[in-house]
Amino acid sequence: MKSFGFLSFGHYGRGTGPYDPDAGRALREAIEIAQGADEIGVNGAYFRVHHFARQAASPMPLLSAIAATTSRIEVGTGVIDMRYENPLYLAEEAGALDLIAEDRIALGVSRGSPEPAVRGYEAFGYTGSQDPRGSDIARQKFDTFLSAVRGERMVDADPSQFGPGQRLRIEPHSPGLADRIWWGSGTASTAEWAARAGVNLMSSTLVTEATGEAFADIQARQIAAYRKAWKDAGHARTPRVSVSRSVFPVLSEEDLWFAAPMGDQAQDQIGIIDGLTSTFGKTYAGNPDQLIAELKADAAVQAADTLMLTIPSQLGPEINLRLLQNFAEHVAPALGWEPNTEGPTTGYDV
Repeated sequence: MKSFGFLSFGHYGRGTGPYDPDAGRALREAIEIAQGADEIGVNGAYFRVHHFARQAASPMPLLSAIAATTSRIEVGTGVIDMRYENPLYLAEEAGALDLIAEDRIALGVSRGSPEPAVRGYEAFGYTGSQDPRGSDIARQKFDTFLSAVRGERMVDADPSQFGPGQRLRIEPHSPGLADRIWWGSGTASTAEWAARAGVNLMSSTLVTEATGEAFADIQARQIAAYRKAWKDAGHARTPRVSVSRSVFPVLSEEDLWFAAPMGDQAQDQIGIIDGLTSTFGKTYAGNPDQLIAELKADAAVQAADTLMLTIPSQLGPEINLRLLQNFAEHVAPALGWEPNTEGPTTGYDV
C-alpha cells in the first residue's frame, strides 16, 4: 500500500442533531475533514457523487474549496456518474480545477451507482439511451470527456478567425490530468476495458459477481485482469489501482462505541443491486494488530497501490479525523505507508 485516502459518501439529513447535519453543515465539515487529513499526511480526499439523494452531488464546488485550502492532499471523486454529465463542460471544469490545485486532482468516473430516480439523467436532458442502466451513453460521454482532457481538438474553428482547416481543444487544458482519471469498475470485463482505454482503475466495496469466492479474491482477480490488459495494450506509464474498505481502528472505549454497530458487517454479503447479484465487502473493525493482520491477508488490498477508507462523514470532523489519525499512526505504517509530505504522485510500482 503506497497511499491511503478517505472516501466520503457525503450523507446529510435535516439538521436535527449532532450526527444529523443538514446539507450546508455536511459540506463545510467535508472541507474541515479534508484540511485535517492534509495535516495528518493522508494522501487523498475523495467524494462519491449521487443525484436526487441527500448526499454529495455536483462535486466541483466542494473540490474547489478543498483544493484552495490544502497544500498536499490529492482531491477527487469516486465516482462521477457520466450519465448525468456534459462531457465537454466537465472537461473544462476539471482542467480549471486541476490548475487551481496545482496538479492534485484525481477524478473517478463511471456509469454510476444505482440512483433513487428512474432514469434520472433524462431529467438532466440526456436521453436516447437504449440500455436500461444507461451504460451506453455513459461510455460515449466518457470517450468524449477523456479525449477533451487529453487535449485533443474537439471542434472546427471559425475559419474567419483561424483560417481554414483548424480545430480547437477545450480550454483550459491541464497537462497530466489525463493520467489522473480513473474508471470505477465492478467486473473483470470493465476493468479490462479501462486498461485498454489507458485510465486508472478504481474498485469499490462491492463487485457485481457472486462466485462463492471471498470478495477480496474476486476483486484481486479483477485487478490482475486489469494489469494484464494494461500490459497487453502497451501503455508506457504505470497505472494506479485503488480499492475501498470500511476500516475502524479501535484504540479507546469511544472508538469501540462507534465500531460496535459494524459487527453485523464483519463478513462478506451477497445481495442484489441494480438488478445484479453482487458481493459486498466486509467491514474491518478491531485493534491495530488485528487490522494489520486482516488487511495483509486481503488479496485486493495487497494488489492495489491505493486504499480508500470509507468514512462515516455524518459523524463530524472530530470522529473522522481521529479515525484517520488512528489508521495513519497505528495501522498504515505496517502496510508499507509513509506520511504524505510532498504531495501526490501520478503512478506507483506495485
